Amino acid sequence: MAELQHTPRVVLVTGAAGFIGCNAVRHLLAADAALRVVSLDLLTYAGSRANLTDVERDHPDRHRFVRADIRDAAAMERLFAEEPIDTILHLAAESHVDRSISDPAAFLETNVMGTYVLLEAARKAWAERDDVRFHHVSTDEVFGSLGAEGRFTEATPYNPSSPYSASKAASDHLVRAWNRTYGLPATLSNCSNNFGPFQFPEKLLPLMICRALAGEPLPVYGDGRNVRDWLYVADHCSALWRIVCHGVDGRTYNVGAENEWTNIDLVRQVCKLLDELRPKPTRSYADQISFVTDRPGHDRRYAIDPKRLRDELGWHSPVPFRQRLRDTIEWYIGNAKWVKAIQSERYDGRRLGLPGGQKP
Repeated sequence: MAELQHTPRVVLVTGAAGFIGCNAVRHLLAADAALRVVSLDLLTYAGSRANLTDVERDHPDRHRFVRADIRDAAAMERLFAEEPIDTILHLAAESHVDRSISDPAAFLETNVMGTYVLLEAARKAWAERDDVRFHHVSTDEVFGSLGAEGRFTEATPYNPSSPYSASKAASDHLVRAWNRTYGLPATLSNCSNNFGPFQFPEKLLPLMICRALAGEPLPVYGDGRNVRDWLYVADHCSALWRIVCHGVDGRTYNVGAENEWTNIDLVRQVCKLLDELRPKPTRSYADQISFVTDRPGHDRRYAIDPKRLRDELGWHSPVPFRQRLRDTIEWYIGNAKWVKAIQSERYDGRRLGLPGGQKP
């Protein structure tokens, strides 16, 4: 294990009511019984306070929820005045590529300007302190598309393809600039595709699970041979905690579990597991697979090399991918009420970001 670099006491988690955020809050509270967590979220379409119901019930003395916008400088300054925050886990972001194609402005406003406002609030509140840390969570999509061989490292040049990945690339550069110019203690991470409990069902895996169970077509973009590297959200959260506590100031760490799958093979694996867990009277869920027009600018392959994280900080993904996928499917089967609430109130499953700017 690497030496301790930072000791968090009060952690601000932005985007805490979203998918990775709510899982991260749970992980932090379980990892350190003395830790206090402040959960910040604007509660836009993908964030729900219901995702933190058990946290608020079980940790009333160690957890506070704040509804606010990271783009609101006055609100961020008030928060630093009210709470002795010494650590920021910055997860708040617009994150769905298809939505960024339909509405890029929202991604620039939140991911770029929101990160800027948060950095400035932290810089002013922390002044010359060195017992603080700003950890910025980013994506492997900033690197663009890989060929058939090789993996992204921390030295891979940025080459974003979508408005989403371009906005995350910009926010990464802002964090590095505040670290180098102003001396703001900061670390960064770029992760591969996350999956697991509480993921909003516009994303590939929950979308396929929910549509399959509803007897609807399973739309696979293009030829289905696009490759993604998959990371279970709880494993990602354990990596983030390791980086926050042990990562070297100013360094970036790639987080991945080395699970490359083509989209079509992954969807088929989901169908195979559903055939076991929730069998239909006749035929397979795979019969629902259909191929649709590809996404504009669809990167062909992503793959993360987590060597730095493994060698320097001793992190690895402990559970085989297929078990994590089974666990995820079982969670969605067992949480049909959660899914139904989203489908009725916030997302009906239609496709976003259609080619040529078409409307859904």
